[in-house]
Amino acid sequence: MKKLVVAGLLVGLARSCFADIQDPPSNDYGPTRKLGRGLSNFFLAPAEVPVTIAKINQDEGNAAAAGYGVMRGLGRAGTRHIAGFLEILLWPVPVWRQSYYPLLPSDIPRIHAGYSEFPPELGNESKYPYVRDY
Repeated sequence: MKKLVVAGLLVGLARSCFADIQDPPSNDYGPTRKLGRGLSNFFLAPAEVPVTIAKINQDEGNAAAAGYGVMRGLGRAGTRHIAGFLEILLWPVPVWRQSYYPLLPSDIPRIHAGYSEFPPELGNESKYPYVRDY
């Protein structure tokens, strides 16, 4: 009986020595988040058009917003629509860098050309700075 207790303690000690990070950074991105992101990007992609037009209008003026602001908004909406469709189709498979990270490039390194993970929110308070001016 003593040998069994000692063996159990040794196994418990050995298991704690080989412990790894219990919540790795990639754990925030799972298949259900990928499916939700894909659905919101697919169905709310047209929200990119008025947001992009308003952003370009604020930064560069009316003529730029009426010209390439519309085209850039349509391009961004199309990109978000395709990325959402791919994420809906491939939601259970970790495709991008063997993880469930978003397909669209982040807006952190490229402030004006990157995409946020989810589509913009129209008329709601958001953590992204392009919804409201303060």
